[in-house]
Amino acid sequence: MNAVLHRLDRISGPLFAALGLANALFLWAFLVVLFVALRSLPAAAAETCTGENVLDAMKRDDPAGYERVMKQAAETLNGDTRLFRIEKDGLPASYLFGTMHLTDERVIDLPQKAQAAFDEAGTVAIESTEILDQAKMAMSLFARPELTMFTGQEDLSDYLTDDQRELLKEGLAKRGIQFALVERMKPWLLTGMVALPPCELDRKQAGASFLDLKLAEDAERDGKELVGLETVVEQLDAMVSLPMSFHVQGLVESIALGDRIDDIIETMIQLYVKGETGAIWPMLHSVSPEMETNEELAAGYADFEETMVHVRNKTMLDRAMPLLDKGGAFVAVGALHLPGEKGLAHLIDEAGYTVTPVYE
Repeated sequence: MNAVLHRLDRISGPLFAALGLANALFLWAFLVVLFVALRSLPAAAAETCTGENVLDAMKRDDPAGYERVMKQAAETLNGDTRLFRIEKDGLPASYLFGTMHLTDERVIDLPQKAQAAFDEAGTVAIESTEILDQAKMAMSLFARPELTMFTGQEDLSDYLTDDQRELLKEGLAKRGIQFALVERMKPWLLTGMVALPPCELDRKQAGASFLDLKLAEDAERDGKELVGLETVVEQLDAMVSLPMSFHVQGLVESIALGDRIDDIIETMIQLYVKGETGAIWPMLHSVSPEMETNEELAAGYADFEETMVHVRNKTMLDRAMPLLDKGGAFVAVGALHLPGEKGLAHLIDEAGYTVTPVYE
């Protein structure tokens, strides 16, 4: 079993664990409720996040690799800020803001200029307003059980080798979950649960809001119009379209990664807080070097990025356009949707608006 763990950890664990986290983001509230219901071990009273910045270690131990990450980040269009001002003649300015769907205090506290933009806005748009109503979200999922559960004769074990099944059993047991209780769940649902650090789960269980939820709650409190750009079912439909083998590999490697997920998320948080969103994907690639030589792995990642990021960017753009055409909107979506040639900031620019980075 140790050999299996080593091999899986070596292949691409950091990248797939991060993808698993991304998969979980729009189901945050639902996943925490589900995790708590399945968990047989009590949560720690005040679980502490223990992650360390992997780029700090890379800068010390692999300066050439660190420089490659920083170079790729610098070359990423719109990858150096979380906030963009959107303007068109005759309209009040709107803003595009990148979120991170976590409860960490560094994430929850909006930068001063982002807070001012939010306060000025008459309309707030987030990825999905269903996060405000867990019962409504659950009903949406129950109406399409095949999005989260194996509904036929097969189950998760049919897609696992004996070694993978044993690894999952042990990894889930450490989290207080019996494999038999989740064997009929689709792998992306499980990946979402195991890719969330214990400190995040415990804070959410204690009632803490993640950033997107806090923005939605503040918008309602302030009497702003609140709009969702997607539905949970649409997001899961996109997930289902990816090969089952990709999702199974992501689940197994997320389990194999263990506590190292804390390091990855800590690094992502620190990059996010500094506005260096363009460094996140290069960082993940740097700790998954097999991406450069494993064609199957690279293709799986490319399919994920296209389906779960680029295609969704176009959907978000289409649904945000009526809000931008009125002006005075604050559009807040996951920060990884903003940078790059196919990122939302550039797509809005191509749609005829003046998009200006705003720096703190």
